[in-house]
Amino acid sequence: MPQDIEPRLLRAFVAVADELHFTRAAARLYVAQQALSRDIRRLERELGVELFVRTTRQVALTAEAERLLPYARRALAAQEELVAAFGGGGAGAGRPLVVDISAPMSTGNEVLAEARGRIAPEVELVAHFHSGLTGAAAELLAGRLDVSFGRVGGLDPAVLARLDHQLVRYERMAVVLREDHPLARLPEVPLDALAGETLYAAAGNAATAEWTELAAQLFAGRGIVMAEPFPQIEGVEEFTRVVAKRRWSVLASTVFISMPGTVLRPLTGPVPLSPVSMVWRRGLRHPGLDALRAAAAALGAAGGWLDAPPGSWLPSPEAAEAAATLTTPSAPG
Repeated sequence: MPQDIEPRLLRAFVAVADELHFTRAAARLYVAQQALSRDIRRLERELGVELFVRTTRQVALTAEAERLLPYARRALAAQEELVAAFGGGGAGAGRPLVVDISAPMSTGNEVLAEARGRIAPEVELVAHFHSGLTGAAAELLAGRLDVSFGRVGGLDPAVLARLDHQLVRYERMAVVLREDHPLARLPEVPLDALAGETLYAAAGNAATAEWTELAAQLFAGRGIVMAEPFPQIEGVEEFTRVVAKRRWSVLASTVFISMPGTVLRPLTGPVPLSPVSMVWRRGLRHPGLDALRAAAAALGAAGGWLDAPPGSWLPSPEAAEAAATLTTPSAPG
């Protein structure tokens, strides 16, 4: 048994174990497939075990690989935390940082645009459009995404424990209405006026479970009905088509895509807020992440992104956390 195993070899192993596909694993690590296969063979030699059963159709983990996997994940997490704690560029600093911004019209996109103006030319931030933080969190932990945006309060605590996050913005919630809807003439729509209305809030889309759960909290006791579950809708054009065909009203935020034939109206009475955080894998170190965090802080300060109107509504557990922040006395200076 070797005394030292290079983190690169463990990283290659975990990528193949996650993807069960050498080509996809190589793409995820930004290495050639031949180099990845070479690292796996070297790790197998050093450990004296076979890790994968490879056929022309599939890749499967051996029993020894199943045993190694949790150890490898812990070792890589510890290595990333060490690098983060003591500075340096980190193992992935030279590669592109993959940033999920959900949609072209989003808080994440604003932060990304600002961050791109703060980075050196050789640092690359690549945008992805993965709707829903619940789904994106799994991609973050698997290494297929680096950063995402959304509501962390709706995540499984076990998942959240493996992620770091920074509250970026309280987005004011809104409703998308057809232009001929009776409430469309109002500049703001009181929540009480939606009693008896049915609103689409992504029920049936497992990737956006945190949004549906927020909606359920907001609708409770107000007589607002959740639209029945519907298959996940991919892309802005398809979402616009389905909403128009089904004549849905949609729960949204004021940071939302423009759709023909509809109006976007802020909600009031009280003003409901959707907390948006920037989320990344714990221990991630990359100059692009530093730029994103600085950009989020700058935009938030300039735009009052974290200013909550008096009497506004927040979901649980974010409401309790915000109250605790406000009531906790400052430490003596």
